[in-house]
Amino acid sequence: MTSEIIFYFLAAVSVITALMVVFSKNPIYSVMWLIACFFSIAGHYVMLNAQFLAIVHIIVYAGAIMVLMLFTVMLLNLNRESEPHKSLLTKGIATVTGGMLFLVLLAAMRSTQLGAYASPEASDAGFVQKVGMVLFTDYLLPFEMTSVLFISAMIGAVVLAKKEKH
Repeated sequence: MTSEIIFYFLAAVSVITALMVVFSKNPIYSVMWLIACFFSIAGHYVMLNAQFLAIVHIIVYAGAIMVLMLFTVMLLNLNRESEPHKSLLTKGIATVTGGMLFLVLLAAMRSTQLGAYASPEASDAGFVQKVGMVLFTDYLLPFEMTSVLFISAMIGAVVLAKKEKH
């Protein structure tokens, strides 16, 4: 019973903080809400008996990635006065794209089975050796592609932050 209460509490915190990321006016507050969301997701990992994944999640995402995002937000200096206004066509395309994403999410949710939460049995699913074996055998290509994605994102942030010479 207590594990269900903790699960629903963490789920509510995750959803609320994720919504605050989207609806915050200040980008710095969005980053801070995202850190809180990452901590609640790490709580889910602990409940699944995957303590190693929880710690790595906190170190990698809340530590390293969020610091990079915070620096990127500060470098871009997102002021309302200097922000270019988007055309109606751009806003319409963004709305249609968001609606299509929402439909895909609804279709994915429709095919899942919702049931009662069951606490997992003690297993070695979240331990270092098991995670390392799966990561570097089954998921080696996505792991390496993610590193290339992070490098390209950092290069893009530097290019966007660089001042143009006139």
